[in-house]
Amino acid sequence: MEQKRAIDGFGAATLIGFAAVLAFNQVVIKVTGGGFGPVFQAALRSVLATVFLLIWMRVRGFALAPPPGTLWWGIASGFVFSFEFICIYSALDLTTVSRASIIFYSMPVWVALAGHMLLPGERLSPLRGLGLAFALSGVALAFADRSSGQASLAGDLLALSAALGWAAIALMVRITPISRWRPELQLFYQVAVSAVVLMALAPLFGALIRDVQWIHIAGLGFQSILVVGLGYLLWFWLLTIYRANSVTSFSFLSPVLAVFFGWALLGETIGPQIWVALSLVAAGIFLINRR
Repeated sequence: MEQKRAIDGFGAATLIGFAAVLAFNQVVIKVTGGGFGPVFQAALRSVLATVFLLIWMRVRGFALAPPPGTLWWGIASGFVFSFEFICIYSALDLTTVSRASIIFYSMPVWVALAGHMLLPGERLSPLRGLGLAFALSGVALAFADRSSGQASLAGDLLALSAALGWAAIALMVRITPISRWRPELQLFYQVAVSAVVLMALAPLFGALIRDVQWIHIAGLGFQSILVVGLGYLLWFWLLTIYRANSVTSFSFLSPVLAVFFGWALLGETIGPQIWVALSLVAAGIFLINRR
């Protein structure tokens, strides 16, 4: 088995850039919500991403058929993926980017907690346990703060539900038969199934079209091609080169940068409690991913 290398300068720069793209994507979703209903926006994003991935996989010669007996697991992951994005898009429609991002990017906390209970090799060390305590304290503090801008309890709960959905996806691709699929195939089935599910459910979540402008159409393209398509394919490629724990340790940057973008680009009001909550969550994620 080829030994994967530690993060070098190129890897660090690429991962910082990827974290910035993910953080900026929260702002893009918020802004694009001015033109489309939240779930309809997520549906359109999945449709465009499915087309892009289908073309890319055909060009690369990757098979679209999963191994025998595993199709239903792929479909199940698509339903969980749909739940995750109904929640996060609706959350960003109700609350600020900074609040939603702090809670949403607590995902590694829930993966670590579930792994401690479900995966024998993922027991929490004292250092990771400390990280878990930090991050949970940060999430609790974010919920408790009602003074920072567009505070919405419903939005906060939806962001937390999205984080739990994201954690469920992370566990599914480790402990179910889809762990044997190529990462590109996993992603393709998630966005393809979600395209159907979200499009069917979108009318239940209010008006599909709001006030569509070119900036909203550009936002859909950014989410579909740069984030879901090229962004995650880049992430999977980095995982083939560098150690997984080194790659995931950069995830603490995304909530930090998302809060910064929400303040700098959207003029969001960020109270002292949110800054403390952000620091606790970021420190917790870093310690949880550290080996």
